[in-house]
Amino acid sequence: MKIIISGGGTGGHIFPAISIANALRIKVPEAEILFVGALGRMEMEKVPLAGYKIIGLPVTGFQRRFTWKNIVFFCNLFGSMLQARRIVREFEPHVAVGVGGYASGPLVRAASKMGVPVLIQEQNSYAGITNRLLAPRAAKICVAYEGMEKYFPAEKIILTGNPVRQSLNQLAGKKKEAFEFFDLREDKKVILVIGGSLGAGSINQCMSENLSGIRGSNLQFIWQTGKSGFSKAKEALGYTPVPNLRLAEFISRMDLAYAAADLVISRAGAGTISELCLTGKASILVPSPNVAENHQEKNALALVNKGAAVMVRDAEVAEKLLPTAFQLVDDTVRMKQLSESILKMAIRNSDQLIADEIIKLANRA
Repeated sequence: MKIIISGGGTGGHIFPAISIANALRIKVPEAEILFVGALGRMEMEKVPLAGYKIIGLPVTGFQRRFTWKNIVFFCNLFGSMLQARRIVREFEPHVAVGVGGYASGPLVRAASKMGVPVLIQEQNSYAGITNRLLAPRAAKICVAYEGMEKYFPAEKIILTGNPVRQSLNQLAGKKKEAFEFFDLREDKKVILVIGGSLGAGSINQCMSENLSGIRGSNLQFIWQTGKSGFSKAKEALGYTPVPNLRLAEFISRMDLAYAAADLVISRAGAGTISELCLTGKASILVPSPNVAENHQEKNALALVNKGAAVMVRDAEVAEKLLPTAFQLVDDTVRMKQLSESILKMAIRNSDQLIADEIIKLANRA
């Protein structure tokens, strides 16, 4: 059995894709799995670390304003289409899987035109344009939210949820290990601040500008800055220690970070929201204003409307984020309500459900 998995660009696309591949490997150990990503993006590093081969395409994002970069975009897209056809012809996959991101478009389109069955996974509550364009070519469409019939043909939709890192399925009993790992005190509450794998400017800036308040609080913080914000965060810390703050560019043991956390401050990417649902963490969501079609705010509102999260808009972060967090983490009743509500939205074993659908398509092929 040969499977191509394409997409990436952010951790929200990459880690679910790796989870799907791992589930396939468990179910069909002899399966040959090839990833296709975008050159220069983080999948080119993370996928090989997970033990899978990846080929990079020169595809880039389309700019939604008039700019000379879009000339480069079309040149790269044409080259990526040619390379995608060559990859499909040489690898001869039984199924092509698109998880979203730059590379999924050329690869999935090429595979479908060459007669390969296609499965796409839509992670957000508001379908991305790439997946909407690819939907007519897909045999199956795995979604994480109800009501996606407004974007896709109902007969193709399967509600599977979003795959998350397998380590997050087993948080029970990890709290002591988590406190030791991050060198935290067990008698104080912990706020986990994550802006995503690439960072979040407004959240990082808010943290940097409020270090004195953080230092003076009776709370502990784990702060993942992302790649773009780490150097500025270190500069803001300077030589003044903040004993109750743990700073990291990227947290490799997110299972332990979630195990330690009482409250999570995060962007509203689909992958992170699925992790919050699975772990049952009370959260404050700060949707990124810089994503296509404002889909992060729609993701956040899907939780807020069910009493499962609190939202602070990006433009209000400087004024509202930390005061909201300090107030919320001390409100035991509200924290419990948020945790119970978000747990009800969890769909477990999403990676296995998607792997089963891929295997069905491959067997038919």
